[in-house]
Amino acid sequence: MKHILQLVILMLSLACVDAQAQGPSKTCPTCGLSMAKCQYKGKHPKPVPTPTPVEKKCASCGKPLSKCQYNGKHPKITTGKINGHEWVDLGLPSGTKWATCNVGANKPEEFGGYYAWGETSTKSNYDWNNCFDCLDNEGDSWEVYNERGKTHITPDSGHDTARENWGSTWRMPTAVEIEELIDKCSWNWATKNGHKGYTITGPNGNSIFLPAAGCRGGDNTYNLGETGDYYSSTLDKIFSRGARSIYFNNRGRDTIVSDRNFGLSIRPVTD
Repeated sequence: MKHILQLVILMLSLACVDAQAQGPSKTCPTCGLSMAKCQYKGKHPKPVPTPTPVEKKCASCGKPLSKCQYNGKHPKITTGKINGHEWVDLGLPSGTKWATCNVGANKPEEFGGYYAWGETSTKSNYDWNNCFDCLDNEGDSWEVYNERGKTHITPDSGHDTARENWGSTWRMPTAVEIEELIDKCSWNWATKNGHKGYTITGPNGNSIFLPAAGCRGGDNTYNLGETGDYYSSTLDKIFSRGARSIYFNNRGRDTIVSDRNFGLSIRPVTD
């Protein structure tokens, strides 16, 4: 019995010694579990910081979407003014904006002035002998603008009727743009405040009015209220004496070649 008691005391002593050798059980400083139960054995991966969300800004006004009154969906601006002259966006593929009045007019239905091609002011007589760039009295010889030279008037040339009279970004339409106006819009013969002409409605429903202002030749005015003839900035590719223009009457409209000495209407455009 004495031997058994001694054996038990010896085993307890050995257990105490072993426990003292192992030391106290460590715990993970991150999760608080013992090292034996911590899945990372005390080496937890560093947490990835959650990025602060950046609020999107409105593409139109530049404000955060929460402060934009349209929540980023501003209504499209389809009218405006440049240098006091109004433009309308007709929704054309080119994005070209058309003026609401002719050069020299204050209202859409007014005829405005008559200008020979490449000239920037009106005159009393429209003949070859006083026509810009013409070197003879027949319209057969030209100094600069011919099929072998310049083919169109640029806005900064000093000969763009719209730019010289209205300034800023106004300019004469090109041949491509007057063709687009004819092909992409609906044309309805109408009367506006006593003046006949066409109401031209674009793909987006906006419209302009082109009055039938006729034209000037020599010292006469022809076809008032019956026809309209509007220059483009583009010279005809074959006939040096002519420039591309819109021509219309109550039966239809088309692009034609108009002699450069005639006084025609100018309807400006802007980009």
